[in-house]
Amino acid sequence: MKNYIIRRLLQMIPVFIGILFILFFILEQAPGTPVSNMMHPKMTPEQKAELALKLGLDVPWYERFVNWIAEALHGNLGYSINHKKPVTDVMADYVGPTLMLSLASLIISITIGIPAGVISATKQYSFVDNVLTVISFIGISIPAFFFGLILLKLFAVDIQIFPLFGLQDPLLKTDSSFIKAIDIAKHLFLPSVVLGLNSTASFMRYTRSSMLEVIKQDYIRTARAKGLKEKTVIYRHAFRNAVIPIITLLGFWIPSLLSGAVITETIFGLPGLGKISVEATMTRNYPLILGINSMLAILTLIGALVADILYAIADPRIRYE
Repeated sequence: MKNYIIRRLLQMIPVFIGILFILFFILEQAPGTPVSNMMHPKMTPEQKAELALKLGLDVPWYERFVNWIAEALHGNLGYSINHKKPVTDVMADYVGPTLMLSLASLIISITIGIPAGVISATKQYSFVDNVLTVISFIGISIPAFFFGLILLKLFAVDIQIFPLFGLQDPLLKTDSSFIKAIDIAKHLFLPSVVLGLNSTASFMRYTRSSMLEVIKQDYIRTARAKGLKEKTVIYRHAFRNAVIPIITLLGFWIPSLLSGAVITETIFGLPGLGKISVEATMTRNYPLILGINSMLAILTLIGALVADILYAIADPRIRYE
């Protein structure tokens, strides 16, 4: 296993560089540049050239890509033009709310989606199965922005149970960490439900499909013939063998939660990476775009590696030599 992990980590390096190269190329093809948003209509060509030189945009894009990789190896991801500070500092300021939102939505997805999928599979074609299937289709189909606006209208405007936007109440004056945590939890509840809705439905559908395939196997019938309790058959024998597709989904869903936070954070006004990603795209803040997408690429590669490791833990028959 150790040799396999080392080999996979080494394989990630060229893959990661390839992802960055494609991203750099796409940004180069996009209309507009950081300079175009900073230019004054009365600027002379000399002033425009000086501004491009100051931002390092006076050289070809592939040369800038090589320079960016060299600087990134030393921990320098560039300078955010809008925030007037290094990209690493900007990401450190905004990553907290995004991680809390993603973690909360992931917990909601797993704790609801997987048990619901198991129940739906064990009660196939029953009333419960039909209800859960309809709910899952709604969760997969409904757009996040539409669902978020509905929740805001119902629970933040009409009933006023939850806050309308932001991460903390600006009028809250207290030194109690517990009260502050409760306030943050109230602000994160609605966006966590919105972000976790689609993944909850996906986890449920994958779990149901995998469980239906497993419980029809011969060894499950043998376990039942031995007189084992139904819960033991389902959760100890069937679920463990059905968890492989779920692990695959989980490995790739973690980074997708961070990217999915773009819409959710914008709707609920959360000061996270999703919100500043939209702002960076609108203002052509290329260093910040590259920094955020680099983090997402790393999380995707790590998620795939973690999924492979969990395969061996869940199924002893899987061995990596």
